[in-house]
Amino acid sequence: MACRISELVLGCREPEVLARFWCEVLDFVVLDREEDGSLEIGPRDGFGGPQPTLFLSRRDEPEPGKPRLHIDVNATDRDQDAELERLLKLGARPADIGQTGEESWHVLADPEGNVFCLLKARLNPL
Repeated sequence: MACRISELVLGCREPEVLARFWCEVLDFVVLDREEDGSLEIGPRDGFGGPQPTLFLSRRDEPEPGKPRLHIDVNATDRDQDAELERLLKLGARPADIGQTGEESWHVLADPEGNVFCLLKARLNPL
């Protein structure tokens, strides 16, 4: 198989305000709250369904050189290391956006430089 979009990440000043808006628009609920005020919203049946979740990442200001919206993908039929190898062979390349190296995800750029993240096993392989 391949990857699938598991979440869209939106940098925002007021995650609670956007969560209320997008929960009403999409009939989503709050699935998770982070200590920094970030929220993840998604379908009422939770993670791993046919729709991606929306992660509202609290940011006071847009980060220079980083878009406010990026895609997170999750492998559907292999582990993260095998999927990373496959994506690199397809033309993705590692991207440095200031990560510490302790993250459980890989930050990559597509062939045109658009940043996305490969998550570690949030979805059960089919």
